[in-house]
Parts: sequence; C-alpha cells; structure tokens
Amino acid sequence: MKVLVIGNGGREHALCWKIRQSQKVRKIFCAPGNAGISRIAECINIKADSLEDLIEFARYESIDLTVVGPEAPLTSGIVDLFQKEGLKVFGPAQSAAELEGSKAFAKNLMRKYGIPTAEYKTFSSFLEAENYIRLKGAPIVVKADGLAAGKGVIIAETVQDAIDAVRMMMKDKIFGSAGKKVVIEECLKGEEASFLAFTDGETVIPMASAQDHKRIFDGDKGPNTGGMGAYSPAPVVTEDLERKIMDRVMIPTVRAMKADGRKYKGVLYAGLMIDKGEPKVLEFNVRFGDPETQPILMRLDNDIIDIFNAVIEGELRGKELRWKKDASVCVVLASDGYPGSYRKGEVITGLEEAEAMDGVVVFHAGTTLENGNILTDGGRVLGVTGLDKDIKSAIAKAYSAVNKIHFNGMQYRRDIGLRAIERSSSKY
Repeated sequence: MKVLVIGNGGREHALCWKIRQSQKVRKIFCAPGNAGISRIAECINIKADSLEDLIEFARYESIDLTVVGPEAPLTSGIVDLFQKEGLKVFGPAQSAAELEGSKAFAKNLMRKYGIPTAEYKTFSSFLEAENYIRLKGAPIVVKADGLAAGKGVIIAETVQDAIDAVRMMMKDKIFGSAGKKVVIEECLKGEEASFLAFTDGETVIPMASAQDHKRIFDGDKGPNTGGMGAYSPAPVVTEDLERKIMDRVMIPTVRAMKADGRKYKGVLYAGLMIDKGEPKVLEFNVRFGDPETQPILMRLDNDIIDIFNAVIEGELRGKELRWKKDASVCVVLASDGYPGSYRKGEVITGLEEAEAMDGVVVFHAGTTLENGNILTDGGRVLGVTGLDKDIKSAIAKAYSAVNKIHFNGMQYRRDIGLRAIERSSSKY
C-alpha cells in the first residue's frame, strides 16, 4: 500500500520510521517532510494546511492511507474532506478535533461530564479577566483558547505576570486569533504525565506511558515550549493510576464526545497533572504528542498500520498493543533563542556518528537539506532518542549521542528523564 504522512516535525519522522517497518507498505510520501524524513520517504512540497492540494495529491497517487500528524489540519477539517472524497484517513473529524482547537470547549465538556480538571473561567473581555486574576491571586495559569503551537499556556507566578499574559494574548495578539478568548485556571501542583490512547469511538486502548518536559531550561525553569524531551515509560503512571486515568478520563471523554454528537476516532492525548495519585486533565490533544511520539513508537512492537486500520474501520475491540520492556528517552536539540526568535540555516554535524550507535534514532524536527548539508530550519531541530534496558541506560545512551552532534547555538536540557530515576529504581 501507499501511505501519505502529513507534517514536517519529529512526530512525523517517527511516524514515517514506524510505518516503514510494516511489510504492508511499499511507498511512503510525506508532505512537506524534512531532511531526515527524506531518507525514508518521498517528501512532497505541499504544506500541511494546503488541504485541497493534499486531497488532489492523494487522489493522483492513489494513496491507500493518509496519517495526519499536526493539529492545525485536523481542526481545519482535513479528515472530513478526505472522507468526502472516499479517501482513507487516520485522525478525528473536525467536530471532534475541537477538543484541542478550543480550550474553552474542552473545559466545558469536562465540567459537563465530570471529568477531573482544574477550576477555571473563560473570558472574552480583558477587564473581566484582569478583575478575576486580582480576585484569585497567583500563581495562576493563562491559556489562549485556540491553537498556539504548544506555546499558548503561561504559568504566571505573580498577579502582574498573569495580567501581562492576558494583555499579550488579547490586546497584543501574540498568538493571533487564538488569543481572542482566554481560559484562566487554578495552578495545579504535582507531577505531569502524558497519556495517549487509540480509540475508534467505542473502544479505548492505552499506549505506553510517557512524560514530557515543557519548560525550556533544566529544573523546569523558563517559558513553555512545544516540548524539550520525553521518556517512556513514566514511573509516575503506576498500574493503579493507569486504571484511574482510563476510568475517570479517557473512557468518559470518548463517551462524552459521542454523546455530544462528535464521535472521536484517532489518538486521544491527555496532558495530566498527578497529585497524590490522583489525575487531573491539564489539556487534551487530538493527535500524537511531540516529542512523546518518538520514545513511545521506539517501544511499540505492533505493526502500526494494523492499528490505524482498526481505528478507522471501528474494529479496535480485541486488539492488543505490545511494548518492548526497554525504556526510551528523547532529548530535543533546539536553536538558540527558542521558544522565542531564532536563526535558521546553521550546519548540523555529527549526525552519522550519532545514528551509528546501536539503539539510537535521531528524529529530525526542523531541518532542511541544502547543497549536501543538513541545516537547521526550526526552533526544535532534532529529537535524539535512545532505547536501552532501563531508564538510566537510555538516558546515558541518548546523551552520548547528543554529544556527537553540533550546530551553532545548539541548546538542550540536561535533565531529561532524571525525575524517573529519582522516583523509581524498578525494572522496565
């Protein structure tokens, strides 16, 4: 079969890497792809938000399956458009994708159906938001309602910081139309975890646990990013906690969406805060996480095409996901200045040496190929991912590979996965 993957980041590289392992697949296309993806798939110069061009390409090439990576085309209705043309596509419909497309919608759904989350209020007025912040005090969390590339959440330590965040979103429009409305919520304490599951709208099957590192600097300092690294499994998600998450969050959310006439099919991602063994939802995503996808797919033993087809056809019941016992760690290498402004076009060296290591895959997130050189082309540039017998060994392997890679301005966190070591010395 011929498969089209939409997107150009580390998540899409990981998807192409995993899809390539299927004996059912003879050709992979990626639109638009990146320098790393071009080694395993044919990259097509079509942007992820050029929906009509993507449909035309899929028809012309007789694509058997399209896998949508990023959230923007999902919230724009790409799945509905493909299905209307009789094209098989993996991902939620536009009405279901609103779970990520609008934080206000997601919070209202959780309130309506009793899904645990932080106390919150939604505002379209700057003055009303300001008054609410002064009433509640700090720390407090300010969220742009719409899509903001993973950067629309500001954890404000002071009242003034929170008011400034609302001003930047609503008045300065730093996130464009995404900040016309804001959600202001209590600041939850605890340990974060990423919980992903496949669902066909009826059956929900969890993936291996993972933990993301959102802040730019070590020790969870600095502004939020799209994610500076991740590891799997996450010791914070015990068997008991997994049952709670499934029973209180994942299954109720899929049922709630169906009850609201928005049947959800695809990957459901819950960003959670765990406090004293109790989960609360920070946010929902309607697709694979990035960078969580990289370590999770490194551990998946199934043919992923079988899972995609089961979701699309509504035949997920009875399926079982198989996982390597090894642990996996992904360290993101980012451009200097990220998540703010940054330079592009820096030459990357050492990739071949890193990729020659056993159990290491370097997933490209923001790269391009020019005159035989691989250059930086984004804020998050590479996701260096190591697989080994336990989390400590996987951390060592990932950072050993990182040390072989260089580009001007390269920055990365040096504490990815350390919390797992602190929490647990159990086997993986």
